[in-house]
Amino acid sequence: MSNGKLQVRSASARLSAGLPGVQISLRSEDPRYPGVYAFATGEDGNAEPLTLPAPDKGYSLQPDSTVQPYSTWTLQAEKEGYAPLTLAGVQVFEGQTTLAQLQMTPLDTVRTASEQAITVDIPPHPLFVGGGGSGPAPVEYSPFVLDQVVIPQKITVHLGRPAASAQNVTVSFQEYIANVASSEVYPTWPEQALRANIHAQISLALNRVYTEWYPSKGYSFNITNSTSYDQYYVRGRTVFDVMERLTADIFNTYVRKTGTRNPYYTEYCDGKQVSCKGMKQWGTVDRANEGMNALAILRYYYGNDIEIIRTSNIASIPQSYPGSPLRRGDSGAAVRTIQRQLSRIVQDYPGMGKITVDGVFGADTEAVVKAFQKQFSLTADGVVGRATWYKISYIYVSVKDLAELTSEGETIEGEVNGGAWGGTVLREGSTGASVQQVQFWLNTLAQFDSSLPSLTVDGKYGPATTAAVKAFQSANGLLADGVVGEKTWNKLFAAYSQVEDDMNAGGPGRYPGTPLRRGDRGSNVQLVQFYMRIAATNYSALTSPSVDGIFGAGTETAVKKFQSYFGLTADGVVGERTWNKLYEVYTDVANKLLSPNLRPGDFPGTLRQGSSGQAVRELQYYLFILSAYYAAIPAIAIDGEFGPATTAAVKAFQQLMGLTVDGIVGQATWNKLYAQFTQLRTSGPVVTADLLSWPGQLFQVGSQGQYVSYITFLLAYAAYFYPQVQSPGITDIYTEAVANGIRSFQTLFGLEVDGITGPQTWNALTVVFLSLMAREPINPTALPTPRPDQTLDYGSTGPAVLQLQVWLNQLAREYQSALFLAEDGVYGPATRAAVLAFQQAAGLPETGFVDAVTWLAIRQQANLDNEEGAAWQES
Repeated sequence: MSNGKLQVRSASARLSAGLPGVQISLRSEDPRYPGVYAFATGEDGNAEPLTLPAPDKGYSLQPDSTVQPYSTWTLQAEKEGYAPLTLAGVQVFEGQTTLAQLQMTPLDTVRTASEQAITVDIPPHPLFVGGGGSGPAPVEYSPFVLDQVVIPQKITVHLGRPAASAQNVTVSFQEYIANVASSEVYPTWPEQALRANIHAQISLALNRVYTEWYPSKGYSFNITNSTSYDQYYVRGRTVFDVMERLTADIFNTYVRKTGTRNPYYTEYCDGKQVSCKGMKQWGTVDRANEGMNALAILRYYYGNDIEIIRTSNIASIPQSYPGSPLRRGDSGAAVRTIQRQLSRIVQDYPGMGKITVDGVFGADTEAVVKAFQKQFSLTADGVVGRATWYKISYIYVSVKDLAELTSEGETIEGEVNGGAWGGTVLREGSTGASVQQVQFWLNTLAQFDSSLPSLTVDGKYGPATTAAVKAFQSANGLLADGVVGEKTWNKLFAAYSQVEDDMNAGGPGRYPGTPLRRGDRGSNVQLVQFYMRIAATNYSALTSPSVDGIFGAGTETAVKKFQSYFGLTADGVVGERTWNKLYEVYTDVANKLLSPNLRPGDFPGTLRQGSSGQAVRELQYYLFILSAYYAAIPAIAIDGEFGPATTAAVKAFQQLMGLTVDGIVGQATWNKLYAQFTQLRTSGPVVTADLLSWPGQLFQVGSQGQYVSYITFLLAYAAYFYPQVQSPGITDIYTEAVANGIRSFQTLFGLEVDGITGPQTWNALTVVFLSLMAREPINPTALPTPRPDQTLDYGSTGPAVLQLQVWLNQLAREYQSALFLAEDGVYGPATRAAVLAFQQAAGLPETGFVDAVTWLAIRQQANLDNEEGAAWQES
């Protein structure tokens, strides 16, 4: 007889920890396999895997089979104090494990247990009875709303057609994809077929999120479960172990067309009962059996210009995967990050053991990792690869709902930050922004340490704040007097900073990717409320909402007042513009850069050497930020004193911007300074890398040394983002595995495939690394029009290349050319091809590189003022 397995896990719907002692009864719905079973969950909330009869898996590999390829079961779960739960239609396939993840709901005291009983009906699989697939690709144009592709922490699903009166449910994005995969295709299919289908399901969902398809039409959800519009999702259904495993590996990938940014709308259908223009689900089985991998399958159906992109831009994930697995014997910051996350997780899963946060991957860390992997259906090898890293991050975030808590203040080498001691001792009876800062830090630390009580962030130092301060002082070896002096303040800030990396998903003040509006809840809302309260301490026209994480009427009113005061659309919705302005105002107020009721960027009056005060601090802050982008501007201290160093920095800025160089900040200099600061601040982080130039020798099998280590590092980094690239790991010996990895890279990027790292492959590895490090194209308007000081050619990077790409795209639009470029500041194959095409059309020497003549010709053709081009030519 053929068999499959059922794995039951239980947890309280209001807790993250496993729920022991849940009594399970299981009976067959399938006359072919009668049977009744009774068992209970153990101390960790898990039951022992149960072996159950199932039909031969061959039936699930035959599209025309009339035999149901799975057995069906009804599961009933009961525990005193919880609502009874029934899952009907549980599907078990031969050779596969079905996961029943039971969320037990605590009973209220008003109704009887039978009145609160919950039943989930899992419908027959659509591949057997019909009705699966996706909705057709949208024909109406919808410009994207979000400025970048972000893998969301959660997604809201409408359980019906868009206009139908149906419930909305919000679930983890990983859980959503595993559910869709289990609802759409059979777990017995070849792995490459499953991967192709899951890639398509992820991309379709991200297309809806990225374009804000439904919110832009006034709906309060991201996607529906109607296959007439989107794709199949069954609330509460069991999922298959293989779907969870593959989803954990590729949840941060998506499909896109070459030269585009948005996730492709990957329309699909079963290809037997329903036909469509996109991918055929049954056809993926045939393609996999022919030897195609997932990418080849996707290209078979969607075209050869399809690519699979992996992004580390993941909402709420504390830190991106470091690029190579962590295992016993490793040490460093990445190990410490995982240990810190696991130390929080084991508070809710004590059966996993205990872990020491010391940055050393020892036996105790390995044991906890193995226990974690076993708990969450990962390969229990004790190695933290990509799937385990992100699963730890997801569980860690969900344990205390720490989505997007970000750092306090704009920390710049210790010069300006919200953690600077202000010199005022705080005690019971104190009020104001500093009290709110302390309360917010304590409240955040309480998410990690159950010995610390949570607080209301209201700026009033009452008995609850005193108690929380005493608890923190006791735990940190300080005098527990409940008074925040300099030692306690600094210790608080240091403790907060220790977990800052874990809380910070993408940089201080990073927009979470989706607008916040009335009815939303969570830590992003809490953060908005906290920023609003700090802002209100400096602006009498603003109001202070409660910091409770609930976007209610009070928060909406406060947001509208803020928007109105700062010249934004007063709709009460915190979109990207409102978020960025709110964070800017918060940062400036927290760092004492602004006088009362003075907006960021407002001209404070003429400043010159000898001036002092908050306006000078604001000036110095802007100059300090700009110095990170422009080497000509010296870095200065932010001390509020306009001395010779500040004068020199102002003169350097004026020289750079073509202003009168007098070292005096009048309105013209101030306005230019603030405008340039604003553009640069929103263009993304400064990316620097210690990159090696081509050393002048070929590297092939047998080569050894530091250059080989460097090559394999770049290869490993590329492999993280491109599944087609094979990484042998970082090594200083050029083995056959390294050569194969180089061949995979050369194949993907159209280079000569010889497995040897010569100058072309070396430079291509460097270009790809720089492009991936940048993650998103730099905003072209953020930088002045650059002049290259040397010829631009393959491998060149920076603002001049970016400007070149902008001009070439202008020409492509004007002349209806197909040679559109990614504006990423990297002179790669596509840029070189566009330059060659221009040179051919303009009758210039077809070199593929840009000298002064080509630069000026492109600039003139783009109908731009040519003074800068002429200046470069003359020089």
